Amino acid sequence: MTKLAGKTAVVAGGGKNLGGLVSRHLAGLGANVVVHYNSPSSEAEARETAAAVEAAGAAALLFQGDLTAPSTVTELFDAAVTEFGGVDVAVNTVGKVLRKPILETSEAEYDSMLDINAKAAYFFIKEAGRTLRDGGTLVTIVTALLGAFTDGYSTYAGGKSPVEHFNRAAAKEFAGRGITVNAIAPGPMDTPFFYGQETPERVEFHKSQGMGGRLTLIEDIAPIVDFLATDGHWITGQTLFANGGYTTR
Repeated sequence: MTKLAGKTAVVAGGGKNLGGLVSRHLAGLGANVVVHYNSPSSEAEARETAAAVEAAGAAALLFQGDLTAPSTVTELFDAAVTEFGGVDVAVNTVGKVLRKPILETSEAEYDSMLDINAKAAYFFIKEAGRTLRDGGTLVTIVTALLGAFTDGYSTYAGGKSPVEHFNRAAAKEFAGRGITVNAIAPGPMDTPFFYGQETPERVEFHKSQGMGGRLTLIEDIAPIVDFLATDGHWITGQTLFANGGYTTR
């Protein structure tokens, strides 16, 4: 399939886990991919992803940087424009999970969680809006906890929740250029980020709440990004709860 042939995608957190799969999927649709990764510790995985993008017949550009600094987000999109002439698809998979009671949460933890989950997302949306070509696609990964009533995840769900409001505004503001703006809300995902926050008993509970008695897989989510960037482009301003019935609203 070459529905995105000649187009360019920027994938924040695009080197591994869900972001890595999204990068591969978009390359499979023909898009060149800017593969962002946060720190040198994830460089090897990002390079593997870039190699997979190139093996699919697309071009890849690696970009390392901390997106909680708005200037770095600007540099990311500027690098994409310089290398490929423009941006057509922007996907932000960046996030940080913390399960901790409010009474035990420090100011430093709060600041880090909101910086990663809200501030970085806001400026990613801003820079995507600045650089996306007409008819572009913008997607942010949030969390099914936006539809949950639970303890422990105040800074994670709280940090992701502003993205819905950012998206609604952006969807209206960018609509005149045919740019769509959406979020995808996976359930607890079967990745290393999840297991460090939960006990084995709670993992089993989370599995029991999803269809098929399992967690969300990255393979469940990447095709939705593909759809929003292609045949599903009429959808905008929405949060798509893709979680096997784990939560709803």
